[in-house]
Amino acid sequence: MKAPALPLLAVVLLSIASSGQRTGFPNPPPSMNSQGATPGQPAVVTRKEDFAELQKEADDLARTAQTIPDDMAALRKGTLPKDLIQKLKQIEKLSKRLRSQVSP
Repeated sequence: MKAPALPLLAVVLLSIASSGQRTGFPNPPPSMNSQGATPGQPAVVTRKEDFAELQKEADDLARTAQTIPDDMAALRKGTLPKDLIQKLKQIEKLSKRLRSQVSP
């Protein structure tokens, strides 16, 4: 009695497997990257003015950040430099702007 059930089971499994086959794959969605760079590659800034502005902001960020250790030393001695908070806000603002310009 078990012998006829085996071919019947094979026929049922083959019909299920063949009905689940696809005729083709769907097309992938269009790229969300407007500049055409792949996700592993950095975005490319194309204008020289952008490079000059980014360099100016990076230099300003570096100059401001170099003054923070002295301000922190003064803070440890008990005096709060009047422009420390403003410098920290400026560093944060410049770093956010730079990060948004260079990230894809």
